[in-house]
Amino acid sequence: MNFKMQNKQNQLIERISSNHLIVGVDIAQQFHVARAVNYRGIIVGDPLTFENNEEGFMKLVNWMQDLQKLKHLNAEIVGMEPTGHYWINLSKWLFDKGIEVVTVNPHLVKRNKENRDNTQSKSDKKDALVIADMVKNGYYSFVQISSEAFEKLRVLMSNRDVIVKRLVMAVNQINRWVDIVFPELRHVFKDVSCKGAIATLRLFPTPKEISSMTSLDIMVGWKSLMKRQPGPKKAQLLIKYAKSSIGTGQALDAYKFHLEQLLEEYDLAEKQLERVEQQVKEVLNKISFAKKLLMMKGISEISLAGIIGEAGDLSGFSHGNSLLRHAGLHLAEASSGKWKGQIVLSKRGRSRLRRFLYLATMSLVMNNPEFKAIHAHNVKVKKMKKMKSIMKLIGKLARIFVGIARRNVSYCPSKVQESIPLAA
Repeated sequence: MNFKMQNKQNQLIERISSNHLIVGVDIAQQFHVARAVNYRGIIVGDPLTFENNEEGFMKLVNWMQDLQKLKHLNAEIVGMEPTGHYWINLSKWLFDKGIEVVTVNPHLVKRNKENRDNTQSKSDKKDALVIADMVKNGYYSFVQISSEAFEKLRVLMSNRDVIVKRLVMAVNQINRWVDIVFPELRHVFKDVSCKGAIATLRLFPTPKEISSMTSLDIMVGWKSLMKRQPGPKKAQLLIKYAKSSIGTGQALDAYKFHLEQLLEEYDLAEKQLERVEQQVKEVLNKISFAKKLLMMKGISEISLAGIIGEAGDLSGFSHGNSLLRHAGLHLAEASSGKWKGQIVLSKRGRSRLRRFLYLATMSLVMNNPEFKAIHAHNVKVKKMKKMKSIMKLIGKLARIFVGIARRNVSYCPSKVQESIPLAA
């Protein structure tokens, strides 16, 4: 559906005709609850509780068909909250059956709970009815079933986020271990997670072990794990600090055992991260417009995969502003009478998509000549705050991405340069 943003609500309401059976489903892990209304909001039939399996799904479809026959309705639309991951199987199953499925914003469901009975009570049956009412009033979004490649990217990037968190946790724990046992290691290696520091922790982690060694012994150990190892000065410095270390000397066996486990977790997370990023690159190669987007200097494969994985097929967006709204980067204002409130980002959208759009824009500002020039002009000439300039550039990036994906054209630096004033 193509529409202007100001006409969106009207068009969504107009799609609901007098022939529609509108069903709201309250999603749960094991049992879902469904309620139905007609286009005027009048309740149709009794509530239905059904299991989260094929038998339960068939029970829902039969219940809907019986209500349609009873009320002489020939169309249906099913609305649900995108609660966790529990809604995915039901939505795809209904989609395969040719039944239209839409989603409603959980925040709006909470806001509309008192519309029916003017009470703050909450139940599964009431929630399902509230969802049906919201669909009837046009407060819904379409479910876009992604193709294989886009679905893979979404799963892989979600998996990557989990691995990165585990890797960061392992590094933080190793830093804590160093602070307790050998804090002087930081004077030799500024970064505890660098190759030299990790090799030292693997071979001779405690100051007591290092104190009894020569610089040659330490260099031989480094050589066994690294192709390019630190020189004798580093080794002598390491011994010097080890002899005067203030680290704990108690329970060293337990501390060494703990470090072994931390290093195992660190190694596992690094291997898994390498594997998942390799798969991400392979999937990106199968998406036609991804290659054109990667031609932009400063766009990395991981940032692009994060954006496409969360947004899906970018060619399906009518405008870059639609992508911003999907990410929750559209503006929200609170004003009344003479009082003018602050305009802020709504943040009603996908947080991971916002993060990757921001990271991609920051990379462009640092590495892309066109974006760097626009940012410099915004800050120096227009006297714009740096963060405001970055937000404007995120909007520009979204429009460029959607335009390239829709038209299947290559990135053209000259077109971006046209928007840069000569004074820049």
